[in-house]
Amino acid sequence: MRAVITGGAGFLGSHLCDYLIEQGWEVLCLDNLITGTEDNLRHLTSHPRFQTVRMDVTRYIEVPGPVDYVLHFASPASPVDYLKLPIQTLKVGALGTHNTLGLALAKKAKYLLASTSECYGDPQISPQPETYWGHVNPIGPRGVYDEAKRFAEAMTMAYHRAHGVDTHIVRVFNTYGPRMRLNDGRALPNFVYQALTGKPITVYGNGQQTRSFCYVSDLIEGVFKLMASDEHEPVNIGNPQEITILDFAERIRAMTGAKVPILFEPLPVDDPKQRCPDISKARHLLNWEPKVGLDEGLKLTLDYFRAKVAKQGV
Repeated sequence: MRAVITGGAGFLGSHLCDYLIEQGWEVLCLDNLITGTEDNLRHLTSHPRFQTVRMDVTRYIEVPGPVDYVLHFASPASPVDYLKLPIQTLKVGALGTHNTLGLALAKKAKYLLASTSECYGDPQISPQPETYWGHVNPIGPRGVYDEAKRFAEAMTMAYHRAHGVDTHIVRVFNTYGPRMRLNDGRALPNFVYQALTGKPITVYGNGQQTRSFCYVSDLIEGVFKLMASDEHEPVNIGNPQEITILDFAERIRAMTGAKVPILFEPLPVDDPKQRCPDISKARHLLNWEPKVGLDEGLKLTLDYFRAKVAKQGV
């Protein structure tokens, strides 16, 4: 089996490259490196079944030879990135999705879109099932990411219905683990970076908004099961264990042993008050649920971040 993975040098994409290589697949990674990094793939560069090409998938994609699967993971994914790169975020969700679906159609390949829980916006129901259409501000600052992914889902379903492409859509909920960028704007890397460097931990609002955190190995296993399934409509993959942001900050502070204060800042525009997946569909269709508990996953992630901070001499 040969897979093309866009965004393969990113956090999730690089773990997916590893997983498919371990399964015996050939992998071609396409990435323009605006948020990904070659460091995430350095351990694979000499592998005989791995290849990486620097490419902007919002332009025409040409891949020689057969392709069995196209997995579209390319996109800025943290608020810091997509607020800094709004046009690129919209283009990779729209043009990038169109181009990768065109590649799948031309190669008669299967296709998987990495969508997001942000499709639900600031939800009015919790936990969020796939049947919920969401509560999204299309013209707010976060709309560039939310609407790019909602459009990508619509385009994917259109290619499935109009052209018969065997498509799958995963709605990824907050995922964490090694290879996240330090201080990338999301709660976990922000909190860990601040704690490890002796800075105050920044909590937005009153900290009572909730998130749920899925360890990366669980997420990738769920993606792989979805790839092999017959399900074409979106499937939530995430951990349904909810925690308030303030409690999460306290946990990071305790696990790092940091003697730093918690600093409260104004809540960003359209920041969701609750984010928790209903994973009934994944349990039923894929026989999937997360296995790695938060404390176990955080320990593995903290070990990675400690080494990263030490290497940078921060």
